[in-house]
Amino acid sequence: MPEHAPPPTEAAIAAFIAALRFDAAGLIPCIAQQHDSGEVLMVAWMNAEAVAETLATGRVCYFSRSRNGLWRKGESSGQVQHLVDLRLDCDGDTLLALVDQHGVACHTGRRSCFFRALRDDALATIAEPAVDPKALYGG
Repeated sequence: MPEHAPPPTEAAIAAFIAALRFDAAGLIPCIAQQHDSGEVLMVAWMNAEAVAETLATGRVCYFSRSRNGLWRKGESSGQVQHLVDLRLDCDGDTLLALVDQHGVACHTGRRSCFFRALRDDALATIAEPAVDPKALYGG
């Protein structure tokens, strides 16, 4: 999906979805990566409906396992992911969404969900929140 390309046709979306190997729950993991920097932002799940909506609209939509429904990234927080490209791995069981992330990706207010690492034999926080989560979600 090159930038400014028209959305794919319904037939193309259906063919893409047919190539996916969903798990027993009808889900497939999706890695979200900032398209220009390569920064890995988060990992979430998609079902066929989320994949179809993402491809048709250009705004990333996931499937929330905790809410058992579609989760349109940024719907409540305003931290939207615009799709640049959606790629399928060699086994057909994992997606890579190259995105243009507007704001932070993590519900903790950090740019990336991967903000903890082993440092000096202890789990350490290596990135502080850029935004107060209460400001994102009104909590």
